[in-house]
Amino acid sequence: MTPILTVLICLGLSLGPRTHVQAGHLPKPTLWAEPGSVITQGSPVTLRCQGGQETQEYRLYREKKTALWITRIPQELVKKGQFPIPSITWEHAGRYRCYYGSDTAGRSESSDPLELVVTGAYIKPTLSAQPSPVVNSGGNVILQCDSQVAFDGFSLCKEGEDEHPQCLNSQPHARGSSRAIFSVGPVSPSRRWWYRCYAYDSNSPYEWSLPSDLLELLVLGVSKKPSLSVQPGPIVAPEETLTLQCGSDAGYNRFVLYKDGERDFLQLAGAQPQAGLSQANFTLGPVSRSYGGQYRCYGAHNLSSEWSAPSDPLDILIAGQFYDRVSLSVQPGPTVASGENVTLLCQSQGWMQTFLLTKEGAADDPWRLRSTYQSQKYQAEFPMGPVTSAHAGTYRCYGSQSSKPYLLTHPSDPLELVVSGPSGGPSSPTTGPTSTSGPEDQPLTPTGSDPQSGLGRHLGVVIGILVAVILLLLLLLLLFLILRHRRQGKHWTSSPAQLPMPRKKTSMLP
Repeated sequence: MTPILTVLICLGLSLGPRTHVQAGHLPKPTLWAEPGSVITQGSPVTLRCQGGQETQEYRLYREKKTALWITRIPQELVKKGQFPIPSITWEHAGRYRCYYGSDTAGRSESSDPLELVVTGAYIKPTLSAQPSPVVNSGGNVILQCDSQVAFDGFSLCKEGEDEHPQCLNSQPHARGSSRAIFSVGPVSPSRRWWYRCYAYDSNSPYEWSLPSDLLELLVLGVSKKPSLSVQPGPIVAPEETLTLQCGSDAGYNRFVLYKDGERDFLQLAGAQPQAGLSQANFTLGPVSRSYGGQYRCYGAHNLSSEWSAPSDPLDILIAGQFYDRVSLSVQPGPTVASGENVTLLCQSQGWMQTFLLTKEGAADDPWRLRSTYQSQKYQAEFPMGPVTSAHAGTYRCYGSQSSKPYLLTHPSDPLELVVSGPSGGPSSPTTGPTSTSGPEDQPLTPTGSDPQSGLGRHLGVVIGILVAVILLLLLLLLLFLILRHRRQGKHWTSSPAQLPMPRKKTSMLP
């Protein structure tokens, strides 16, 4: 057989069978999966192939590996382009394409590939946003997917969107663990940004781990910020409960509370606007040291994915986290006249970087001052004055260390500050201890002087003046008597010289 004949025979054998169904005469069909292409093991899914009007039959195939399950699909479903899987397993995972054809037009092109992924093969990874899941509109954010197992592949999926997931190889950062970094953005409030990530082995790229917990990005706009307050107060003891109240007059229907540094939002609450006012109450507790930190809240309307500007930050402080005790004392005393100055002194034997002063029932944030080291103690002086009746009340102080600024010591014993009125009478009786300082703190009160009220000090001054006047009068009286005595002495001394001399007798001669 000549070489030319051999070539012609080969061409005939290769082209002949395909002349009837040559691809390219029909547009390629569309292949998709319902409810999605990333399916949890054991869940149902249906692959659908849709072609043109001249379609007489559909064909579905898996690349690189034959899918025997396709041959078991009833023909009436295949003719409609439907390929259902009642309960998906690892055997169904893979990369699929479909095509269609007819006797007159031949075979279509193959569809774009569909990657059918089965999840649940491994433990779930952790997904976080760096530096925070709170992002300004138009900004970018880094999503970080971590696993304690050494996987070499990760996928990031947008929740609710049927599109091919963004994939990125992991970057090992510690022995026995792996990480992948995904850049997302610029974000906009036109839709919600919900993500999950998965881990997989590159040898089985369509068998993924369990999904990470859902991560939502909070896209901020410029609408009016809400207000954030706390009841009963920002300082709370372990095991207690507190309520953070987020409110606004902008008519927001939804509020979210976020703690700085957390992976996601603590709570999401809805509130119905009433007369333009709306509020959501977030209850936290029983609290532990992990609750300490800085909180903000945001508001949004139901029909918008855009969140408001953040509220002003609110610090939640957890007391009772250090063994060191603090003491609180006052100079010159716990009872002071209106208009005078006082100094509250907070001290600790152990190291504290800052001290906080609180007033019972006050809405203001705690007064925080950096400590100084004096007389073998760490202390801070809180000056007040000129005082008014508004300064009267019960005070406590706490200590804090820089490495844990939201964790505090136990409170000092309460100190009752009494401010006397303009008339000199006290505005209220002293009901608490005059000082919480121990014996080592006694130098704060001058030796030999007891704390007195403003009236007592005024009476002391008046008595002193009266005593001085009396002493002056006595001194003047004594001086008067001395001068008078001297005058009388001179009078008695000069009197004998004035006595008449006796007459000399004249003798008469006989």
